[in-house]
Amino acid sequence: MRVGIGYDVHKLTEGRRLILGGVEVEHTLGLLGHSDADVLLHAIMDALLGAAALGDIGKHFPDTDEAYRGISSIKLLEHVGGLMEENGYYVENIDATIVAQKPKLRPYIEKMEENIARVLKLQKNQVNVKATTEEGLGFTGTQEGISAQAVCALGMFYENSVDVSGGCAGCQGCRG
Repeated sequence: MRVGIGYDVHKLTEGRRLILGGVEVEHTLGLLGHSDADVLLHAIMDALLGAAALGDIGKHFPDTDEAYRGISSIKLLEHVGGLMEENGYYVENIDATIVAQKPKLRPYIEKMEENIARVLKLQKNQVNVKATTEEGLGFTGTQEGISAQAVCALGMFYENSVDVSGGCAGCQGCRG
């Protein structure tokens, strides 16, 4: 099993939609970013890429590339899911937290979980999203921005079978 941690933050600003977990959330402000600035999906992608030792979202989707301007982070997550498969990994589970003073996110969380599970071809019980405030403290508490953290566990489709004594399990002719 491999474990990854992801974190992302974006500034709140006028004139942008607020997209979290692929869901448009009603709010007077949106998140500033090159893509749709979905902090939740960005944190999840970084957790997945980190667990697989494949870098981070900046490596795969640089903000200097016009191809990613305004792109839906759902599409980026789909690509990351494909990278997991290509490299022999499957997602065990994802646990994520959004930190935002406003708006209240409880009404949107189930749809966020469904979006993530659908895109990554997971069961809904493999994805958990939570939301919290910082009680008016810090940049999220003063509504300057929103942050998200994510943790994931990956398994491998073809894990090596290695004997703890250092030898190969089931290998013929090996001195291990």
